[in-house]
Amino acid sequence: MSTGVQVEFYVNENTFKERLKLFFIKNQRSSLRIRLFNFSLKLLTCLLYIVRVLLDNPEEGIGCWECEKQNYTAFNQSTNINWSHIFWVDRKTPLWAVQVSIALISFLETMLLIYLSYKGNIWEQIFRISFILEMINTVPFIITIFWPPLRNLFIPVFLNCWLAKYALENMINDLHRAIQRTQSAMFNQVLILICTLLCLVFTGTCGIQHLERAGEKLSLFKSFYFCIVTFSTVGYGDVTPKIWPSQLLVVIMICVALVVLPLQFEELVYLWMERQKSGGNYSRHRAQTEKHVVLCVSSLKIDLLMDFLNEFYAHPRLQDYYVVILCPTEMDIQVRRVLQIPLWSQRVIYLQGSALKDQDLMRAKMDNGEACFILSSRNEVDRTAADHQTILRAWAVKDFAPNCPLYVQILKPENKFHVKFADHVVCEEECKYAMLALNCVCPATSTLITLLVHTSRGQEGQESPEQWQRMYGRCSGNEVYHIRMGDSKFFMEYEGKSFTYAAFHAHKKYGVCLIGIRREENKSILLNPGPRHIMAASDTCFYINITKEENSAFIFKQEEKQKKKGFAGRGSYDGPSRLPVHSIIASMGTVAMDLQNTECRPANSSKLALPAENGSGTRRPSIAPVLELADTSSLLPCDLLSDQSEDEMTQSDEEGSAVVEYVKGYPPNSPYIGSSPTLCHLLPEKAPFCCLRLDKGCKHNSFEDAKAYGFKNKLIIVSAETAGNGLYNFIVPLRAYYRSRKELNPIVLLLDNKPEHHFLEAICCFPMVYYMEGTIDNLDSLLQCGIIYADNLVVVDKESTMSAEEDYMADAKTIVNVQTMFRLFPSLSIITELTHPSNMRFMQFRAKDSYSLALSKLEKRERENGSNLAFMFRLPFAAGRVFSISMLDTLLYQSFVKDYMITITRLLLGLDTTPGSGYLCAMKITEDDLWIRTYGRLFQKLCSSSAEIPIGIYRTESHMFATSEPHDIRAQSQISINVEDCEDTKDVKEHWGIKTSHHRNSCSSDQSEHPLLRRKSMQWARRLSRKGNKHSSKTAEWISQQRLSLYRRSERQELSELVKNRMKHLGLPTTGYEDVANLTASDVMNRVNLGYLQDEMNDHQNTLSYVLINPPPDTRLELNDIVYLIRSDPLAHVANDGHSRKSSCSNKLGSGNPETRDETQL
Repeated sequence: MSTGVQVEFYVNENTFKERLKLFFIKNQRSSLRIRLFNFSLKLLTCLLYIVRVLLDNPEEGIGCWECEKQNYTAFNQSTNINWSHIFWVDRKTPLWAVQVSIALISFLETMLLIYLSYKGNIWEQIFRISFILEMINTVPFIITIFWPPLRNLFIPVFLNCWLAKYALENMINDLHRAIQRTQSAMFNQVLILICTLLCLVFTGTCGIQHLERAGEKLSLFKSFYFCIVTFSTVGYGDVTPKIWPSQLLVVIMICVALVVLPLQFEELVYLWMERQKSGGNYSRHRAQTEKHVVLCVSSLKIDLLMDFLNEFYAHPRLQDYYVVILCPTEMDIQVRRVLQIPLWSQRVIYLQGSALKDQDLMRAKMDNGEACFILSSRNEVDRTAADHQTILRAWAVKDFAPNCPLYVQILKPENKFHVKFADHVVCEEECKYAMLALNCVCPATSTLITLLVHTSRGQEGQESPEQWQRMYGRCSGNEVYHIRMGDSKFFMEYEGKSFTYAAFHAHKKYGVCLIGIRREENKSILLNPGPRHIMAASDTCFYINITKEENSAFIFKQEEKQKKKGFAGRGSYDGPSRLPVHSIIASMGTVAMDLQNTECRPANSSKLALPAENGSGTRRPSIAPVLELADTSSLLPCDLLSDQSEDEMTQSDEEGSAVVEYVKGYPPNSPYIGSSPTLCHLLPEKAPFCCLRLDKGCKHNSFEDAKAYGFKNKLIIVSAETAGNGLYNFIVPLRAYYRSRKELNPIVLLLDNKPEHHFLEAICCFPMVYYMEGTIDNLDSLLQCGIIYADNLVVVDKESTMSAEEDYMADAKTIVNVQTMFRLFPSLSIITELTHPSNMRFMQFRAKDSYSLALSKLEKRERENGSNLAFMFRLPFAAGRVFSISMLDTLLYQSFVKDYMITITRLLLGLDTTPGSGYLCAMKITEDDLWIRTYGRLFQKLCSSSAEIPIGIYRTESHMFATSEPHDIRAQSQISINVEDCEDTKDVKEHWGIKTSHHRNSCSSDQSEHPLLRRKSMQWARRLSRKGNKHSSKTAEWISQQRLSLYRRSERQELSELVKNRMKHLGLPTTGYEDVANLTASDVMNRVNLGYLQDEMNDHQNTLSYVLINPPPDTRLELNDIVYLIRSDPLAHVANDGHSRKSSCSNKLGSGNPETRDETQL
């Protein structure tokens, strides 16, 4: 039977030497105590030396202990050096006893440490400077114990200051090891430098004072004064050493200083530069007493930094926050220059480090941060790799600081689910493609969203002489805000009323646009929940306004004070004379609102009478009042489901049984995890992959070009490098269930590379979606994909060109290709995505465009004034023809203050569909709608008829700008028509109708407008002739313009022939190609009015298209205005009402207002 044996294992050798070594050297805490004791002993010896010098009086005589003393003054006049004054001092017995005791302790400690650190080479230990100094200062004292006459012998105890310095360095190192402090190099170096300076001064002071005992007697203070004056290179010369030993010591000390100090300074400067690169630390004390956010990026560019800082600090409550930037790369020169500006240097801290290292996260005090923003590097060639880096950073931050709110930007949608734990996530490709898709059906959606998510004061362009710039800049200050209804002066009085009633009256009375609500018990935000939603005091209201209600001052008119209690139950406008004129004055963050008299007739009174000048009141009905509560019998409820089904039945009856019926359902195959399910128009059966190829026939059909398909609607062409999963989000909003089948545009994907199988699997269930391999710089590819039958061409930024050696050159290829297409197909609306927003000035570039030059000067002026939206007046951006995803970075920054902004943006873009929430669409103002006159009346019309909420206007104006006076923009707003250009065209069916300055050209088919055209042209010519002396120069300029026009016409004909020849070569019919030479005048102006074309017939004529967000109610409507609407969800109440809704819908359309349905279709 075996017995167990207990075995003890030792971490270290169980010997007496090892235990001593563990205590004195290896153990950090115990060795720290030993070094602290040693440091104290050395300081005490230096202090005792000073005490000995102060007590020493050489005049009493100097000599060995208990020897006969000699008089000091007897040798004072001699030129010979009395060495006895140097070798002997007067040391009192108590002082000697203390010094001997300390020397004995130091000697024993030194011997013990020599023994413990001995490793076989005794000479290495003996010849160390610290050992030599220790022996000089301790052995003589020990000898005096056994030989009393030497007790007065001078011993250079002041050299212990160097041993104290050495002990202090070791002590600090042990301290940093004990507390695990890693960022101590800078502190150590500064400490070493200071200690070196102190030791040099102290050694020089004590040495010179002692040596001068044999010469001119100097006090300790005078010696200190001499050392300071000498080492500072001042050298007054009032105190100087008189004998050669002291002079030699001065020479030695200066040489040592010249060698030691530069080395110390060099090391310090090197560490300082490295510290500047790495950024140092954000101190724990500051993190606990101040608020800060951390920005994690792969590489920091100046544009990204300024966008973040301007947007973050635009909010008043964030002024006291600090921004800590954590970036693995060295600070860029431009970034360094910006961060030295006092505005940012006090609030922005740059740390070079990685978010994957805990010590760097500790330096940034991530666990104390208010938020962490993790941004992806969109300029990487491999965007998937950039996402992987972002995901790891998010995981690392969540692991280190689980309570720190995370704001993550991801590039590709398939990577989004990896960071779903983050508080807020913005997927770049999802937003980008959805926004580009909406741009095709709701013009300038990208501009609308960009303006909404940027913080602005609404002061941009207010000093401009141009009316459109002042109005556009003013309306750009509108943002989305929220407030609890029970706390709101805007909405409190509408408690218990319908949402539509509250929205209309809040806009009429205060000029605010209520767009959505959130129930207290439900976390979902509902945009325009419709008239059936009854407002409750606990609802959170989301509204668009210049500023939030808390910053608003309410100024009531005199009549309003008398009728304060008469707000509830009021109906529609009294008439045109009582329209409210809102004066919203944005100043110093406060908006003062002049509230006009809102006295209205009760809701059950007669309707608004149509003004006589607009026609008889019986021809068109007046605007009905908005009801406080929804009336089921008279409401227009079934907007889209019933109407669409009727449209589809009619269409299928006309076209026969060959037409495939579409079904509504959810797409069966999502290309990535995390896509929001959206009810869409789908094919009953998935299309075979071969049928998705536009330019090649298959066994199912033989069509090989867009013309053969015979599409009813114009095409939407998307040019992309690869069929990424984000492209799926371009298709879904255009196939959503709420779009009428008659409005569905065929979608053609023009791809550089062949799409993958899983992507085709995801899109094969959608109707009229095709793809083709080709590029936009290849004319054959453009013609084959049907560009001559397209209304919109979307050019997506290519991943492979997003990075360039020279900044801002990443967009060069895209811009030039788009410019080529702009020349070849001038009637085409091209929507372009750029990498850098600053490059939008090159879109549709014309070198001699004086108006663009004036806008460039305006942009610079706005940037100098501190505007966050300096680029907003660029014509391509204002018209929604150019877009950069970096403009949406502010969406993530804003969500720190407004946590609902990402949700609302996704609802507007159709990325998310919440049951009961509305969607963004648009309607066009036609001549039949101009009787409504103002935006406020349109608001009432839409709220009372179809329960739609307008949020803005897309307006297009035609302007004439003369190149001779680029400085006077006000004189450049006249429309000029080139009569010869009109008469040159063949097949003229329509002519240009002309309105006055600042109004749009209307199109008419009346042939009698030729005299009007000539009459206007003659008036224009007479106005020019009244210029007096300038007549001849103006005429010469006019003639040169005509010649230039003829030259350009020949250039366009060459381009036209080029396109036709390529079409013939490809076997395509040329009948569909509309070059400018064959466009009728009205066709051109139709395109111009829609913002599709900047007319190349006259280089001095521009079309200005711009977005007005939430314009005042008294804004006049103009022909061809496109109104942005939030339409309520047609599925919200289908289950409750059944067939009665369908009948009431048709009755309403038949009897109430026949143009209601027409006006809401774009």
